[in-house]
Amino acid sequence: MSRKKTRLQSVTEAAQIHRDACGIDISPEVIYVAVGPQQDAPAVRAFGTFTAELYRIANWLRACGVRTVAMESTGVYWIPLFQVLEDRGFEVLLVNARHYKNLPGRKTDVCDAAWLQYLHAVGLLQAAFRPPQTVCSFRTLLRHRAVLVQAASQHIQHMQKALDQMNVQIHRLLSDFTGVTGLAAKLSWTPFCKANGTGSSWRDCGRAE
Repeated sequence: MSRKKTRLQSVTEAAQIHRDACGIDISPEVIYVAVGPQQDAPAVRAFGTFTAELYRIANWLRACGVRTVAMESTGVYWIPLFQVLEDRGFEVLLVNARHYKNLPGRKTDVCDAAWLQYLHAVGLLQAAFRPPQTVCSFRTLLRHRAVLVQAASQHIQHMQKALDQMNVQIHRLLSDFTGVTGLAAKLSWTPFCKANGTGSSWRDCGRAE
């Protein structure tokens, strides 16, 4: 029985799946962008974080023929560049730093952007889930509203505590301390305190408290 002969050949370079890949490392003050060595020289460049610099990055990547970009999800600094690149038609992968920094084979003198570019080129990166832009915008509004509602509740509790410390019992008389009657009483504070201790003269008859 004949056996198939195997050709002995050492692998000197990993096969690239995405030859048009780019890696981006983002910090609060500088953005490092790396493309393939065959695309431009120098292959790693530093940019600022202002809006004009973000458009410079997009223009440079377009000139280098880049189609897909991998960037590290650092705080919220990645959001403006992510949106600029996505609007320009690039495929942007948001990568968790823990998923690529511990991969074996990295040299100590290679920056994060170049390492991201290499891993993305050989297909070793997995993108984190990010919903469409419309969903992100709606989610941001809902989160901001929740923060405002929580902050308003805390401020109302602070006002109630201050009134208790001054022994002013207006919030005991009104079912809604922030309603029409409560706001009218707070705007005319001195007359309210002289109104026989009941506050009935400030009652909003057109709306039930």
